[in-house]
Amino acid sequence: MYIQLTNVSKKIKSNDILKDINLRMESGKIYGFKGKNGCGKTMLMRAISGLIKVKGTVDINGQIIGKDIMFPPSIGLLIENPSFINNYTAFENLKTLASIRRRIDDNRIRETLTEIGLDPDDKRTFHKFSLGMKQRLGIAAAIMENPDIIILDEPINALDDTGTEQIRDILIRHRERGALIIIACHDADELNFLSDEIIEIVQGQIKPSKDDKKTA
Repeated sequence: MYIQLTNVSKKIKSNDILKDINLRMESGKIYGFKGKNGCGKTMLMRAISGLIKVKGTVDINGQIIGKDIMFPPSIGLLIENPSFINNYTAFENLKTLASIRRRIDDNRIRETLTEIGLDPDDKRTFHKFSLGMKQRLGIAAAIMENPDIIILDEPINALDDTGTEQIRDILIRHRERGALIIIACHDADELNFLSDEIIEIVQGQIKPSKDDKKTA
């Protein structure tokens, strides 16, 4: 499993958001996207996910997004703030999402909620959730089907220390099963701890740096 970006560029009006991105990522690794706000991290995640059209090619294991496929066939993502049905419980929200592809059963949904630190029997609905609970549910939605690609934008946002440790363990387990994981995080220490390779983005371009690459 691989993702190959070749000359990927994105311009909005007269602004270059992404500029000739060339990057290869492979399964069984966690890639950390590093950069200031507005540098292009989220836009690059959107490009990989098939959520925006770009110049250049996004190759997902031999299939080109926008040509052979519209979206990666096996992907879980959390980009920006998670949004769910307000009057549904955590379990009901995930069950609704799971019904689209029918890849998992209720037991897997319950297992994922427990793993992420939410009670699958909690009758509170989404609009009563704290920010941390909403974040946990967003991550649960991204990982519950054990996708080949996992993309998480600021996964530890609004989480306490316990939640952060849970996310660490979860990401490591998914890496070990062979997932290709991409995360963006403003916490430099956390990004370095989790990532097998750091990819720094500056003004829409990848900054080459030998110091930002490490082996787990």
